[in-house]
Amino acid sequence: MQEFIMHELQYIALSIMAVVYIAKIFWILSFKPAVENTPSAGNKRKAITMSFFSIAMPWSMESSRKKWYKWVEFVILHIGITVAILASFFIPESPFLMTPGIILFFQIVLSLAFVVSIVRLGRRMFSPVNRLISHPDDYFSIFVTLLWFFLAFFAMPMDKSNWMFTGYFVLTAVLIAYVPFSKMSHYILWPFSRYYFGKHFGHRGTYPKTKPNY
Repeated sequence: MQEFIMHELQYIALSIMAVVYIAKIFWILSFKPAVENTPSAGNKRKAITMSFFSIAMPWSMESSRKKWYKWVEFVILHIGITVAILASFFIPESPFLMTPGIILFFQIVLSLAFVVSIVRLGRRMFSPVNRLISHPDDYFSIFVTLLWFFLAFFAMPMDKSNWMFTGYFVLTAVLIAYVPFSKMSHYILWPFSRYYFGKHFGHRGTYPKTKPNY
């Protein structure tokens, strides 16, 4: 059963994710993109490039400049997600990669991501503004992610007799299959939104800021 959970169950979940995401991409591409008919006042290629890399340039966004700690939270959380995903492939497929140094690094990252998840859940629960804009799926997603980091931390030593090891792989499969149907699938829109943001505002010369050419 444990071998099934570590291998076949993960592949089934990944297949569900792939089918749903392919359908979503075709749906997004079915919309006719807006076309600017005005004379170009900026550099669209530069704007598109900056738009994609803005995620790594917190100083370029007013929200990150004013609340830099939220950007740090964002980075830690997403590195934690990446580590938890990598471990779910490394452990069953390439366990030799899980050296003591890698395990320690993964556990440090997962610990930090766990703390960030608690902070974000608390903000959703106790901040009046965040409560107002939060959907039940937001609470559920954060709580499940928090639980996932917790189980992943204790699964890293690869003790197959520990119920948390099995629980980590079960929850990983559940998350993989569930994410495409939840708000956590927002990242599928990210490359499209970044491209059109850069193209649209780059054409107008408002991003990045350019001096008027009188």
